[in-house]
Amino acid sequence: MSGMRVGDGTRAVRVGLPEPVKYEPTLPGPVFAAHFHLPGEPTGPYTYGRDSNPTWTLLERAIGELEAPGESVETVAFASGMAAVSGVLFSQLKAGDAVVLPDDGYQALLLVREQLEAYGVEVRTAPTGGDAQLSVLDGARLLWIETPSNPGLDVCDVRRLARAAHAAGALVACDNTLATPLGQRPLELGADFSVASDTKGMTGHGDILLGHVTCRDTELAAGVRRWRKLAGAIPGPMEAWLAHRSLATLHLRNERQCANALALAEALSRRGEASRGEVTGLRYPGLVTDPSHKTASAQMRRFGSVVSFVLPDRGHAERFLDSLRLVDDATSFGGVRSSAERRRRWGGDNVPEGFIRFSVGAEDADDLVADVLRALDEAAEHGQ
Repeated sequence: MSGMRVGDGTRAVRVGLPEPVKYEPTLPGPVFAAHFHLPGEPTGPYTYGRDSNPTWTLLERAIGELEAPGESVETVAFASGMAAVSGVLFSQLKAGDAVVLPDDGYQALLLVREQLEAYGVEVRTAPTGGDAQLSVLDGARLLWIETPSNPGLDVCDVRRLARAAHAAGALVACDNTLATPLGQRPLELGADFSVASDTKGMTGHGDILLGHVTCRDTELAAGVRRWRKLAGAIPGPMEAWLAHRSLATLHLRNERQCANALALAEALSRRGEASRGEVTGLRYPGLVTDPSHKTASAQMRRFGSVVSFVLPDRGHAERFLDSLRLVDDATSFGGVRSSAERRRRWGGDNVPEGFIRFSVGAEDADDLVADVLRALDEAAEHGQ
């Protein structure tokens, strides 16, 4: 595809593939190797399995082509999304530095904060919405943003925050897990690092743990890669190969899931208007009535597959989840099979007891919406 202008679907099915070789597979199988033949000086690309692997190389090339089509970027694949998050934070920060985190981001950031502070890093926090992190940016080494935020689905203006951070001498990392590169490209919006848990929408089948970091700056990438080597946070070859294979359907999955998410959000919006408080706090950036829609529309190409809303209390939420037939009660999101959960059960998110994070899958929209509305009816009836 070199030099060609192609759409997302065409790009997704061909990213990272090697040049065709007669009698060789289109996508070579996973390379399982702890060591490689290495006579003489160790100057080649593959020396030891913790440093590099041909299967990673193809996956990293593929993800880079999705993150920044036609540009020169470097991607580093990790064993999980949290390994990727840690790879940026711990490779770029040292004692005495300050970092700005969202206070409404992924709950594991609370654990990361404790570790950073134990290492002597000052951690400041502010909400995602309203670009509030700008208020605590002064003197920081790194600004970490998560947009849309998980699980509240607030959105910040990436361009605005990146400009302000760079003017203040700070680097910018954007957790792009909820959007994927098909929904939003943080590097194009000014971020220095685009980070994601590929466990979620990128691979989309709920059977792989994986993460990545992509950046333009080779020195920044080298620091992230060095941290991966030292921590040993490397992806398995099989996981890397399965992830690359899964990227071929990313566009198909993403289009269907985003369309379904909007259909569900619209149905819940109507339900909320008619239910006298049963469904409240509905959030989906693709809804024109969502508080973040204007900002999201200016920087997102698709609005993701996650919808959130609040039911009256814990019991009501659990009755709703128990009544669903086409939706798994499970954590994580971005999979082709819809899932939902009451997020407060984990204790780490500052959300109401009845808060539902709903990951919309690739089912027929009419079937999914009907199942959700029926489950809401049953939850309400059994609670009387």
